[in-house]
Amino acid sequence: MKMKLIPAALMSFFLGAMLVQQANAAIALDRTRIIFDGGSKSMSLNISNKNKELPYLAQGWIEDADGNKIDSPLILLPPLQRVEPQAKSQIKIQSLPGINLLSQNKETLFYFNLREIPPRSNKPNTLQIALQTRIKMFYRPHALVKNSSEMIAVFKEKVTLTRENGKYRVNNSSPYFFTVAAAGTGNKELSEVKPTMIAPQSNAVLPVSAEKMGNAPEITFINDYGGRPKLVFHCNGTECRVGDYKEG
Repeated sequence: MKMKLIPAALMSFFLGAMLVQQANAAIALDRTRIIFDGGSKSMSLNISNKNKELPYLAQGWIEDADGNKIDSPLILLPPLQRVEPQAKSQIKIQSLPGINLLSQNKETLFYFNLREIPPRSNKPNTLQIALQTRIKMFYRPHALVKNSSEMIAVFKEKVTLTRENGKYRVNNSSPYFFTVAAAGTGNKELSEVKPTMIAPQSNAVLPVSAEKMGNAPEITFINDYGGRPKLVFHCNGTECRVGDYKEG
């Protein structure tokens, strides 16, 4: 029996889709984003093997904001480990002395990667694929570490909208990354708005008309725990400030 070759473009699409959709992944991570406290030397993440029969290897590494694999100022220990069926384990994120060279007045973005490697199959003509999870990791200087209520207060004050050329510009004057998950009005999200991450002291224009969003636009954002709360803005002329907050 001959195996059919899968076109490279189709395989690339297939693998890319599985990189995002991890519903059937064996190795699971206990969170969807990571906040590394600059006042800590290390932190631990919990991983588990959901497969009931097979052991898997868990391989981890860190990338910078440009997607380059790095070995400083943050490293993972161990970078490779075996996790038995239905067992749990941990990965430690360790800081190195170079951590002090990162900005201490705003967050720095990294990416945490976790790849599962299945055991070798004894069955012929079997295609094995190593699934991978990639999530955002933020280095947060210790002076900027706040509780949930304080973070809400910061975003309510520091995130504003400006109406320009028929669209809304989201201004993030906070020292934190602000991820727009959705936008709309009256609890209705507009499909034109895709998830957008706005760096500290930066801004981005929403790809939908301001008229469609109205004078009480709503921004759904991603908080530290993966929740989706909303900021409801009240506009006065071309300037809009947060007037209400809704848990998500």
